Order: sequence, then C-alpha cells, then structure tokens
Amino acid sequence: MLSTGALRAHLLAAGLAGTVATSREVSLRSYRLFAARDPRVTLGLDPARGWDEAELLRLMADRCGVSGDPAHRSGLDVIDPERTLGALGAFAERLGEAAARRAPVLFGTGHPHRLLGFYAALADALSAAGCLVLTPAQGRCVDITTRFGLRTYRLDYVRGVALVREPDLPAAGREPGAHTHSPLPVRVALEGAAECGGPLPELVVGDHGWVCGAGQLGIEAIGLADTDDPALFVGEAEGQVSVAVPLDDGVRSDYYRPLTRYVLNRACLSR
Repeated sequence: MLSTGALRAHLLAAGLAGTVATSREVSLRSYRLFAARDPRVTLGLDPARGWDEAELLRLMADRCGVSGDPAHRSGLDVIDPERTLGALGAFAERLGEAAARRAPVLFGTGHPHRLLGFYAALADALSAAGCLVLTPAQGRCVDITTRFGLRTYRLDYVRGVALVREPDLPAAGREPGAHTHSPLPVRVALEGAAECGGPLPELVVGDHGWVCGAGQLGIEAIGLADTDDPALFVGEAEGQVSVAVPLDDGVRSDYYRPLTRYVLNRACLSR
C-alpha cells in the first residue's frame, strides 16, 4: 500500500503538486474569463451567483493553495500537496460508496493523452466490484466550438472511459483522443442513455466539462482540476461538484499511476 508520505513525495517530484507547469498568467486569465461567464472556462457550469476575480482568487487559494496575493501576476503556479491529498481521500471515499451500492458509473475525460490510464484503472476496479460502467451513445457526433471554428467529433470509449475523436483522422492517428473542455460530450452521453431507457449514472468521474456538465444536471460528479480550471472548484463550493482534486492535469501519463494505487487502496478496491 502506498503511504500518504510516499504519495506526497511523488506529487512534489512529478510536478503534480508543489510548483506546477501551469503559469500564473494562464490561471489569472482563466479567473478573469470565468468572472465574465465565458463558456470556454465555465465548462457547462451555471454558477448560482456572480464570482468576481478577487473572489475566485481567494477560492483557488483556499481549495488549491495558489498564492492569494493579487499582485503576484507571473511565474509558475503552486498547488499545496496537502490539499491534493485531502481531496484524493474524499475522491476515494465517493468511489468506495459507489462500489458498495453497485452504482452505475460514467467515466469521461477531456485529457485522454494524460489521464486515460488513471480513469481506466478506476473503471476496471468498479466493474470488478459489480458496478455497471456505462458506455452510452458510442459513435454519436458531437459538434464542439473550438478556436478553429465548429468541429465535429465522435464519442468513443476506451476501456470504459469516454472521450471524443476527430472522425477523419487515419486509424494510426486516432489514439488516444482529442483534448476538450466542452460539456457537450457528457450531455450527448446522458441523452443517449436516457433515449435507450438504460440506467443513468449515479456518479460521473472525470475532468473539465464531464464533471461540470454532469454536476450542473444534478448528477454526482467528482474529478481532477488544475489551477486554471476554476469551474470545478466553484461547482464544489456551490454544491454541484462533490469533489475537485487540485493537481497538474498535464504531466506524463505514468506519473498518475501512484495516484491510482493510492485511490484504489483508500476506496478498498485494490485487487
């Protein structure tokens, strides 16, 4: 079993917490855009009240450990590893509760290049515990507005984890999927589940729009978020998101493996 101390050391060594690669400028820009209700950063969340930049900075300092000094405008951002560890414990608790009641679960990621393996291992463990890992609306088109204009993607599943792909890429270039912040994929997946009369998820696990989009619709949602993803932490503060884990979501995929072991151990799902 991976100890808390060992995981804390790994978080710092791998850049998952401590000084992270996300710049202060990028984080502050996201807070500014969120305060303006820009959909690129609200990620499908419709906040119950207005959040100005100063309030968002205070929230992110509280939930992530970033500097709360508004005069700090440049350099690399910081995540407090203690906050990451605490949130991972809450994340594992929600997974354990879902496993205990054999709840249907939906996994989805907008970071397939980095986080697919992390979510897939959790999906495998929940499936082995008797949960139904849902894969609704596979192959359905999702039209997402990007900086290059409107792009059509297709919803796909890899090892039980939803992601979107550009349909016109050759097979060799299709793995592991496209990066997206959009809530539209989770909406399409939930619509597909409802249309088929199949079960809806009792828990959605993921990041970006997968978490905020599901939480906004009243489905329990937990996920990972970087310092430039204020929507998940606002959702957590307002009650639409159950758990938001602060960490760098763009490091090498193998750096998340110790987190997988830690979460599965804490959730009593290790095999």
